[in-house]
Amino acid sequence: MLGVMSNVNSVITYLQWDINRVLFELGPIKIRYYGLFFTAGFICGYLILRWMFRTENKNVDDVESLLIYMVIGTIIGARLGHCLFYHPAYFFEDPIRFLQIWKGGLASHGAAIGITLSAWLYSRKHTDQPLLWLLDRLAIPVALAGFFIRIGNFFNSEILGRTTDVPWAVVFKDGLGLKTLAAKMAPRHPVMLYESFCYGCIFLVLILVYRKYRAETPRGLLIGLFFIMVFSARFVLEFYKLRQAEFAQTLPLSVGQMLSIPLVIVGILLLIYRKPALPAVTDSTAKKT
Repeated sequence: MLGVMSNVNSVITYLQWDINRVLFELGPIKIRYYGLFFTAGFICGYLILRWMFRTENKNVDDVESLLIYMVIGTIIGARLGHCLFYHPAYFFEDPIRFLQIWKGGLASHGAAIGITLSAWLYSRKHTDQPLLWLLDRLAIPVALAGFFIRIGNFFNSEILGRTTDVPWAVVFKDGLGLKTLAAKMAPRHPVMLYESFCYGCIFLVLILVYRKYRAETPRGLLIGLFFIMVFSARFVLEFYKLRQAEFAQTLPLSVGQMLSIPLVIVGILLLIYRKPALPAVTDSTAKKT
C-alpha cells in the first residue's frame, strides 16, 4: 500500500512504502519483484554479451555457456559473501543456513569474487577469451545488473538507509530488520535507489567507452573503471545505510566500506597496468565450436 506521511510540523510529506513483495502466486510458486529484477539483469546481460561477441567476431554460441558460469558464480559468491562477511557466527552455528537462500542474504562483494572466479574457470576452456579480456566485457552487464538488483532491494524493503528528514525520504513500514514501531515509521534515505542510480550511470560510462574502442579496448580498462567507480560509490553510500553486520556496529567503517577499499585499489592497479587489446579476429579466423 502506498501513501504519504506528514512530519511533526506538517511541512514535509514522506512516501510510505508498504508494497507486497510477492507480485503474484501460482500455486506454491511465488513470483517476487526482487526475482523479476534479478532475472532482468541476467537477460539484459546475456543480450549485451551476444552483441559484444558478435561485434568482435567471437563465437556467439559461447555466451550461453558463459551465462551459466556467471549465474552460478554470482549466486554462490553473493551467498557466501553475505554469510561470511556479515553474519559468520550465525551461519556457522547451523551450517544448513548457508543453503537457505530463499530466506534472503546476498552480498555484492561476494558476487564480485564469485564472478571473477567463474570467469577464470570459463576462460581456461576458451583460450580465445582470456580472463582480462573477458572481465572487461562482463563489467558492462554486471553494472546494469546492479542497477536492476538495487531496484529489487527497494521492492523488498531491504538494505535500508539511515533516518533523515530530506524531502525524498521514504517510510519503509515493512522494512527488513526494523523491529520497533518507531523504527518502522521513521523516514529513511532510499539508499538502494541512490545505489541503483549510480550503477546505471556507471553502466552508461562503460558502454560509451566500449563503443569508442570496441575490439581495440585496452585489456583492464573497463574492469578497472568498474572497480573504481562501483566500489567508490559503494564506499560513500555506506555512510547513508544502516549497518548490517552486528559485529561492526561500533567500528569506524562498515564491513561494506572495508571490503570496498581493496577493490578500488585493484581497479587503480588494473588501469595503471592495462594491456594492449587482443589482436583483431576476422570472420575467417573466428573460433568455431
